[in-house]
Amino acid sequence: MHADTERCVRAVRSKDARFDGWFFTAVLTTRIYCRPSCPVVPPKAENMTFYPSAAACQQAGFRACKRCRPDTSPGSPEWNARADTVARAMRLIQDGVVDREGVPGLATRLGYSARQIERQLRAELGAGPLALARAQRAQTARLLIETTGLPMAEIAFASGFASIRAFNDTVREVFALPPGELRARAARSARGSRAPRPGGQVRTSRSRTSERPPAAAEGTLTPGVICLRLPFRAPLTPDNLFGHLAATAVPGVEEWRDGAYRRTLSLPYGHGIVALTPRPDHIACRLSLTDPRDLTVAISGCRRMLDLDADPVAVDGQLRADPLLAPLVDKAPGRRVPRTVDAAEFAVRAVLGQQVSTAAARTHAGRLVRAYGEPVDDPEGGLTHLFPSPAALAALDPEGLALPRSRRTTLTTLVAALADGTLRLGPDSDWEEARARLTALPGFGPWTVEVIVMRALGDPDAFLPTDLGIRRAAEGLGLPSTPAALTARAAAWRPWRAYAVQYLWATEDHAINHLPS
Repeated sequence: MHADTERCVRAVRSKDARFDGWFFTAVLTTRIYCRPSCPVVPPKAENMTFYPSAAACQQAGFRACKRCRPDTSPGSPEWNARADTVARAMRLIQDGVVDREGVPGLATRLGYSARQIERQLRAELGAGPLALARAQRAQTARLLIETTGLPMAEIAFASGFASIRAFNDTVREVFALPPGELRARAARSARGSRAPRPGGQVRTSRSRTSERPPAAAEGTLTPGVICLRLPFRAPLTPDNLFGHLAATAVPGVEEWRDGAYRRTLSLPYGHGIVALTPRPDHIACRLSLTDPRDLTVAISGCRRMLDLDADPVAVDGQLRADPLLAPLVDKAPGRRVPRTVDAAEFAVRAVLGQQVSTAAARTHAGRLVRAYGEPVDDPEGGLTHLFPSPAALAALDPEGLALPRSRRTTLTTLVAALADGTLRLGPDSDWEEARARLTALPGFGPWTVEVIVMRALGDPDAFLPTDLGIRRAAEGLGLPSTPAALTARAAAWRPWRAYAVQYLWATEDHAINHLPS
């Protein structure tokens, strides 16, 4: 979109937040880059130029705006709607693969040479993988600086920087402030937003407390805990999103407590616990990590699980064109696809849920967790374990599973394929290749394959025409109810059929369509 200058100028002048993350506005006179919805007076059109990524802006010598904070924009919805090499590369970069494995590791995962990856990313995003990873490191550093009391040296390495000097130089270059002043500025901003003292006076003088991050000033700073906001594109209907996650929660791994969905996270450097609470204009995220280096991948996983980078205007616009779907869309616009933080975990759970009730699937998964999951401490709730990894489940005794023999074979075959690397499921998966590999496993029919591709791999066009609930909903709306006829009708919903599934499921009077009380 950044190449369409006229359209970009219109979006900036209207301060249209729907385009945040789609492109970035760089102002030639001030050398600052902004999100399209920046609240300042828009510059003249001749003083604006547009870039497809924050990394491209930074590489061109622009610094981030202090007012609109473009680094906190929702991610581009393109990377979740596509399965080509660039989209897969961006999902891996968001997961911190370049920081952990370097550009050669990124290229190996994608099956290309480092030079080919560099060329493709530069052609579409105006920046190579190192620059894109650097922009993400800068954003992670800012989060840690402003929301934790960690020493700057620890923040530098937790953000993925190789040295403190690189950390200092990058923060100064991107935000035009040294790290210490960035923290002090955030603390002053937090104090300024607090209620006045008795008598109407507000403290403005600097003190030792002004050097603490805003979380400390608000009384929410806890060692090892990071509180932040996850932005999304409005509208968002949280009912089916959080209701589904709560209704299918695996005991010990997930729970709904005090208005928040909580779960344990298996991460590259350690583990964590996240609490996610829906708010009108953001998702409140409270992360407890054993190693702060996992912040980037934890945030990426949470955003992916809640489908926060989706473009609901584009999705709902296309689905609303079908007169039989339009009333569902108008009733609750902005439905998201409930996804997962761990693709392998969801694949195992999908097999456990074949042809049984939600309660039975939770029971089966809970038994596996207690037997093979790694125990964790949760002083704030009732979480007890990490979901077992494929390597841990490879040791399970199939005779001990309360499942039909055919289902045991399906589960053990899946686990073996995941454990030995024959089957790889993750952000870098090619959706069609994953479909083919899953279909080749015993016991994997169209429903299981599509639900894994939809919820674990994020294909927005995955469709479940054989699902009983979908067929009942379709019949009730006057849509074709046979799988073949419904698939033909759904061709007009492409590439957003996974979202159509959410709207159709919502017609069922079921607990997963409502937030828990």
